[in-house]
Amino acid sequence: MYLFSLLSFVIPAVFAQYPPLSNLTTITSPVDGNISISYKSPPTGTCQTVFSNQQQYTGWVNVPGNFSSNIFFWFIAGRDPTDKLTIWLNGGPGSSSMIGLFTENGPCEVVQTAQGKFATKARDWGWDRGSNMLYIDQPNQVGFSYDTPTNGSLDLLTSNLYTPPQVLPSSQPSFTFLNGTFSSLKTSNTANTTEIAAMAIWHMLQGFLGAFPQYRPNSTAVGVHLFAESYGGKYGPAFASLWAEQNKRRSNGTLSKNGTLDINLASLGIVNGCVDDLIQAPYYPAFAMNNTFGYASINPVRAQLAAASFTAPGGCRDLIKSCRTAVASQDPDNDGDVDAVSTACSTAYKSCTSNVMQPYSDAGRSYYDISHTVPDSFPSSSYIDYLNTASFLAAIGSPVNYTETNYQVVSAFTSTGDYERQALVPKLAALLRSGVRVGLMYGDRDYICNWFGGEAISLAVAAQTSASYASLFPAAGYAPIITNSSYIGGVVRQYGNLSFSRIYDAGHAVPAYQPETAFEVFARIMSGTSVSTGEIINPSLYNTTGSANATHTTSLPPSPSNTCYIRNIGSTCNENQKAMILAQKGAIVNGILYSASSDISSAMSSSSASPDSTGTMTVTTTQVLTGLFTATATPSPTKKSGAIPSLPSLNTTLLGTLISVIVSSFV
Repeated sequence: MYLFSLLSFVIPAVFAQYPPLSNLTTITSPVDGNISISYKSPPTGTCQTVFSNQQQYTGWVNVPGNFSSNIFFWFIAGRDPTDKLTIWLNGGPGSSSMIGLFTENGPCEVVQTAQGKFATKARDWGWDRGSNMLYIDQPNQVGFSYDTPTNGSLDLLTSNLYTPPQVLPSSQPSFTFLNGTFSSLKTSNTANTTEIAAMAIWHMLQGFLGAFPQYRPNSTAVGVHLFAESYGGKYGPAFASLWAEQNKRRSNGTLSKNGTLDINLASLGIVNGCVDDLIQAPYYPAFAMNNTFGYASINPVRAQLAAASFTAPGGCRDLIKSCRTAVASQDPDNDGDVDAVSTACSTAYKSCTSNVMQPYSDAGRSYYDISHTVPDSFPSSSYIDYLNTASFLAAIGSPVNYTETNYQVVSAFTSTGDYERQALVPKLAALLRSGVRVGLMYGDRDYICNWFGGEAISLAVAAQTSASYASLFPAAGYAPIITNSSYIGGVVRQYGNLSFSRIYDAGHAVPAYQPETAFEVFARIMSGTSVSTGEIINPSLYNTTGSANATHTTSLPPSPSNTCYIRNIGSTCNENQKAMILAQKGAIVNGILYSASSDISSAMSSSSASPDSTGTMTVTTTQVLTGLFTATATPSPTKKSGAIPSLPSLNTTLLGTLISVIVSSFV
């Protein structure tokens, strides 16, 4: 393929991209007068849903604290009327939950329509299929959350942000250096520990649920489902435990019932969560060498050294224990303000990362999917371009541009060693004892929070919950996860209210890889049914039966080629593509770098969305877009790879209606 000069007329970005002013409704929380909520209903098509009458709100909850904190939320009502409310959190720390909304389990996804234009279409297996959904960008400054809107510059080559706006560096093209409006970028104006983030979200939910009482399950208590991914392995148990503690304070009078609400948790789901390195870190070298795909990713000697560094005197394990001893004696509330504690914990984190986890980088494979070589561009980053269009920013009312990852938050959490501070298994065990359902869902191609370590977490939780869980959960066999009448999506071990699921052929972001299976597992955890079949169970008596271990093996599929997204150069573009960008060679269409004109023609001809003059396109589908699946038989064990599930056949129980999908162009 030959190179040609950069075509400026197909660059979709405006180099100075400040958000337009937009009208929001602002109210004081009827529950807590110290909290205000600013919100609006975005225009239809901003995030296209299956049904046009699904209510949506975007907005910010201004929560009390030592600095201005405006926490962004996006609420989408379920496809069917329901009193279920699910909160979704992506991890990081510092990653936006818009990743989940637009690339994993939200009601819509972004598609390309033409040069410089995008549309959204309804996602078949969006989790709004079974619940009202609330996506939250947290902690402060992540995604659309902000402290003080501040003009600045974004360097797309490095992902660095600068305030005030900077002069374009002479060494790079103007389209890689954008001016916009962001947060202050002050690390002191965000949380630096999970516990501080937890309290901010407790206040945020007080504000949201006070302002929108119709989305509380009943008038006396707030019963919610919390699902969190990746670093959400820490957010989930910590946030849920704080909610339980606040409920207890309300009941015993140490926290006033006037001006507060109970937040009662029904279920907690963790998707490929990194919960505790003390348990999971040994499984980095183990998974790198002895995974179920028969792929040895690194030199055996390197793997042995990595494993030994965990248990060596003064190694990862000892440093984590020293960190937690320091936390217990000097910073028990995890305020992150004791330098000696933060130093001990950040030292532990750096040691565990560099010596135990990072040797895998020798493989040249993605941390998030061992079948993908780096750079790994899955899931698509096109949504980042869409979220930064002026029309979209006006539609949701945002005063700041969107960034996928906030590195000030990364820096703040790293500085305190938050990653190693807490043993969260006891909190998960306490939640189980209180009657909360706990479901762990792990894609089996993820390395960074791999399923070997996730399984170990599930066994540790059972051991610390009660004598019955300690004996009966490990004794429960692995049963097939029957996704539909023709597909087994993985295996699950379940006893009582605890389940651990291994999802076949999925990387870190499970719903992006296996949307149908991920939805069914989510819905079954949320509903308290059998994760294997969807059948109604008595949790006090139920356990799965089957093999003692999740033994399924297969080979890795070929790695896909990468797509170079200009809004995500560091993660998706290879060195040749970066050189093309600097040399202003190739062409950029819809935020994607192409090196040959034939590539552009192919991409344009394969575009599946062609809106009419009204900006709307109707695509007819025979997919059932509402309802949950309950298995009546176990399908053949022959397993289909990939993220496009089969349609259910007639011998299934699946209630719903056949409709047309509306795809709305939004440019």
